[in-house]
Amino acid sequence: MLHPQLQSITERIRLRSANTRAAYLKRIDAAGSANPVGRAGLGCTNLAHGYAAAPVQDKIWLRAQRAPHIAIVSAYNDMLSAHQPLSAYPDWIKQAAREVGATAQFAGGVPAMCDGVTQGQPGMELSLFSRDVIAMSTAVALSHNMFDATLCLGVCDKIVPGLLIGALSFGHLPTVFVPAGPMGTGLSNDEKSRVRQRYAAGEVDQATLLAAEEASYHGAGTCTFYGTANSNQMLMEIMGLHLPGSAFVSPGTPLREALTREAARRVASLTRQGGRYTPVGHIVDERAIVNGLVGLLATGGSTNHTLHLVAMARAAGILINWDDFDEVSRIVPALTRIYPNGSADVNQFHAAGGMAFLIRELLTAGLLHPDVKTVAGPDGLRHYTSLPTLIDGQLTWVEAPPISGDLSILRTTAQPFSPDGGLKVLTGNLGRAVIKVSALKADHMVVQAPAHVFDDQQDLIDAYQRGELNKDFVAIVRFQGPRANGMPELHSLTPTLANLQDLGFKVALVTDGRMSGASGKVPAAIHVSPEAAADGPLGRVRHGDLIRLDALAGTLQALVSDTDWAERSVPHPDLSANTVGMGRELFTTFRRNVSHAEQGAVSFGWDNDTP
Repeated sequence: MLHPQLQSITERIRLRSANTRAAYLKRIDAAGSANPVGRAGLGCTNLAHGYAAAPVQDKIWLRAQRAPHIAIVSAYNDMLSAHQPLSAYPDWIKQAAREVGATAQFAGGVPAMCDGVTQGQPGMELSLFSRDVIAMSTAVALSHNMFDATLCLGVCDKIVPGLLIGALSFGHLPTVFVPAGPMGTGLSNDEKSRVRQRYAAGEVDQATLLAAEEASYHGAGTCTFYGTANSNQMLMEIMGLHLPGSAFVSPGTPLREALTREAARRVASLTRQGGRYTPVGHIVDERAIVNGLVGLLATGGSTNHTLHLVAMARAAGILINWDDFDEVSRIVPALTRIYPNGSADVNQFHAAGGMAFLIRELLTAGLLHPDVKTVAGPDGLRHYTSLPTLIDGQLTWVEAPPISGDLSILRTTAQPFSPDGGLKVLTGNLGRAVIKVSALKADHMVVQAPAHVFDDQQDLIDAYQRGELNKDFVAIVRFQGPRANGMPELHSLTPTLANLQDLGFKVALVTDGRMSGASGKVPAAIHVSPEAAADGPLGRVRHGDLIRLDALAGTLQALVSDTDWAERSVPHPDLSANTVGMGRELFTTFRRNVSHAEQGAVSFGWDNDTP
């Protein structure tokens, strides 16, 4: 039986989205009817251009227009560890497609930038907008109208959301997401964070810090902490867009290759020619989005998805907001402890039973919609309670173990780590914000202290290094929203604030910027909306104002008289330094047109009527 409150939340989303969802489905169904075979509407010149460089055998099948033709859209580059394994995938996919009478072409690449490389750098101000660039790049790749299905190859922060938004604009095409998997376990995340804090405090030198970072990030694959990249993989699995159990299988293994090849065979079977037509726009419905919310909150996933999941849902005509996150969080227990919400990494989570165990537990408790469409077949999410394995070289699936392999990492709904999902919405005269409380200690849930206002993250670090912050305070770091400077992640502030908290000071962060899935032990009200650059109330805060962040009551207040507050104006600092250099001058249109954080921080100009 489905949890009644989950059913109620889903129904509310369905009603709220009735017009936009209907318009979306009408559009993609019309596209599918007009092009039952992707290239059937192309003229001879168009077709000849489309397969001029294809192998002779593929040309025969493409000319006949009877075999499924698969688009490969990839975020491969060999600088980023998470995407370097994707290099081999196109050849595997093409071979596997031919085995089932299909063809595949590399339709296009999308950019893939790494927040770990750009953290604290000017390039980070392109990061959030890269999601929209990736969505548009995906659309460009598919715009040739040559294809009957899509394989999306990508892993990290903005890449998977961008790929899905782009794929949903071609929602009549079946689509399977193909991950690369996490790198092997290196230096523990706890030890890495300890070294970072010691470096921020001036206790170790740069060589020591670099050695720790190299021991943490040491090979091919996704970073092993549970940030946005691995939250992406969880979402694609629990929303039915991965093959079951494929999210956290390591690169460079026979199982990873077998799953990649099977993805090609599977997506061919989901085409009209394959006989089980399952377009991605019909998989991503209200139930799938709610399942994604549940998975995010049950695992303590990245706060970035309070932006990205909103945008991905909107691409399918589904309207969700932060109240939906908050309400789902209240009924979904926390079943995992993965860093930064614990000490384990995703490899240890996978070994303890991983996604199959988690999904089975949530299904049994009525906390997931079981009857959804997925890429795995007609039995909905039940397919996703099994783990992939190789038996005599053949890929098969076996039931998840009956008990957790490690109760310190993965638990049942009967014995959760906490009764709620650890994400809250804060409201008050400072606006609306989200806070991740799953890693906060009880005595850090409420902070009331004077404001220390910064308009740049480096100003806070400089003040710390000058010894000016050894006190209780709430750091107001404003003009960090999407309109101001592209909404960079600010987790270079975490070591500094964590050091002050460890010294016994009551500290908190309030910002219209982001903190990502790496946020943890320091209370942080993030994504404050509307942002200061849009005349949001965060701009009214003055040094010394008493600020109360109360994660228990869900409030975020400047304790200033109503009269005084109403009379204040929002300053308009010179933000021109954020508009040029490192390519930022090319993103002026994005900054001007981006929506508020709670609307997904998208730049496509979506309104309330047209998805």
